[in-house]
Amino acid sequence: IGLSGGFAPWVGTLLVDVKTPILLVVNAGQEEEAVTRLSRVGFDNVIGILEGGINTWSDAGKKLDKIETINAEDLEKEMRIDSEVAVFDVRKSIEFTTEHLQKAKHTALDYLKDHLNEYPREGKFYLHCAGGYRSVIAHSILKKHGIHNGIDVLGGYGAITKTDIPVTK
Repeated sequence: IGLSGGFAPWVGTLLVDVKTPILLVVNAGQEEEAVTRLSRVGFDNVIGILEGGINTWSDAGKKLDKIETINAEDLEKEMRIDSEVAVFDVRKSIEFTTEHLQKAKHTALDYLKDHLNEYPREGKFYLHCAGGYRSVIAHSILKKHGIHNGIDVLGGYGAITKTDIPVTK
């Protein structure tokens, strides 16, 4: 869960248990901010801060995972080739209800764990939120549960609306 965006609310929503041990991986100079923001929502079990951030992890030979991405224009091309392409929208229900891709399935990030069985385990699928923050969190959760075949739509719904992909109004 990145420090940008709604960090504290998403920590509270997704981690739930305030006793969860937390190892922080943050950019240099953001350590105190992260600890303070966690503490404000009751998460005081920071067990450490990875000095040097993700580079330290990588340099130590620890396993890294990556999220495959696609821009909205290339998603539009994919959808022209395959009209049955699976797209998941992880925005809040009110955002989805207001407007969404016509073929998108809705699994709000808040309740993603309740919908894991709806995600295909084989073949690719696409995932987006409004701008990219929540979809990255969603990919992390999916990967934790063994679902590694998702592709993130860069720029999210904001970028999608600049294409000719059909949306509801």
